[in-house]
Amino acid sequence: MFRTVQAQHPRTSYQTHIPTHRQRAIHFIAVTKHRSISHILTASASMTATPVEPDAIAELTAAKQLGSNQAAVKETVREYYGETLKSSGDLRTSACTACKAPAPAVRAALGSVPAEVKEKFYGCGNPIPTGIDGLRVLDLGCGSGRDCYVAAKLVGETGTVTGVDMTPAQLEVARSHCSSYCRDTLGYSRPNMNFIQGEIEYLDRAGIADESVDLIISNCVINLSPDKARVLSEAYRVLAPGGEMHFSDVYCDRRLPTSVRTHPVLLGECLAGALYVNDFIRLCRKVGFTDPRQLECEEIMVHDLELKDLIGEARFYSITYRLFKVPGQIEDLCEDYGQVALYKGTVPGCPHAYDLDDHHRFVTNKPMLVCGNTASMVGETWLKPHFTVIGDRAVHFGQFDCGGPKASGTPTASAGTGGCAGGACC
Repeated sequence: MFRTVQAQHPRTSYQTHIPTHRQRAIHFIAVTKHRSISHILTASASMTATPVEPDAIAELTAAKQLGSNQAAVKETVREYYGETLKSSGDLRTSACTACKAPAPAVRAALGSVPAEVKEKFYGCGNPIPTGIDGLRVLDLGCGSGRDCYVAAKLVGETGTVTGVDMTPAQLEVARSHCSSYCRDTLGYSRPNMNFIQGEIEYLDRAGIADESVDLIISNCVINLSPDKARVLSEAYRVLAPGGEMHFSDVYCDRRLPTSVRTHPVLLGECLAGALYVNDFIRLCRKVGFTDPRQLECEEIMVHDLELKDLIGEARFYSITYRLFKVPGQIEDLCEDYGQVALYKGTVPGCPHAYDLDDHHRFVTNKPMLVCGNTASMVGETWLKPHFTVIGDRAVHFGQFDCGGPKASGTPTASAGTGGCAGGACC
């Protein structure tokens, strides 16, 4: 590679290496390349990457899904539910009536709820789990308070129920029967529920403190909110660790056009504000609910011909979701840690089996291999007294195949026909 030159010295001789022109060129390229890479790395280190959200999510984050005038949206909702609708018979879709039969304990509690409270209530699902004795419950958009009255019985005298709603006419109905129901019907020494006028986007203004509730319920209300991202963020804030948001709402199999999202009747009927299921999951993960679980799904039928023409091919569903708050434990994918969960059969009304979601059915006393997320949901939340979890997260075995069979009749978002979607575990 080098030319060798013999040099003579009076006292000694030595050899020296003189690089060729080709070797000088190679050396120059190498030095220049090194300096260029160093410059690029230095420049990259000084830059902060800013992820760009998809337009649809950015619109939701900016609270512009239902238009730029939030006050107008809320006033439309107040008028529709405070004045336009006199009873559930005035509805033009099945959105606020599309739900399966509730659990026996819930049905029994419904029987003692005052008639006026039930007549003025509009909901699309069954957002009240059983086995909630002693819990602190918050109902977002409680309306006339039907679900609050049911929850007041299920939590017992040691539990509490708070309803938040922005419609004075609805709250008047809810408050008018509160004391007599708790004292006379339930036999409590004092009422265990109260109702606050406020907006579900601003629970801080309603006086709901950080980590102050164990269970959040809501029934076909969040779709009416012009700022759904803030609703979910506030829900996460007020939930105590180990708490759950267990709620029913209306969702769609696609993103709706502006003409649908700004239609006042479709808004009141809970269709205009229906989130595309995948966008809902994205919002959940963004605020901290990293693994939304779908429990029930029922398609909503639109009977009104005028409204059917407006929505076109879009399909709507009443879905009950479960969002658990276990900070640092629930991941965005299901991971295998070799854990096993066993249901004790102790949730009231569920002596033989318990459905955590639409594809996790725990048979009493039968050990079931579960992912880390499911182990946390049943072992580190309000459900903990009803389950035994064996194993920890000391050893990781890779990704967990959590895609068991879903309940019959439940459509999937990937089917191409629209429908319901799960979270990480789907």
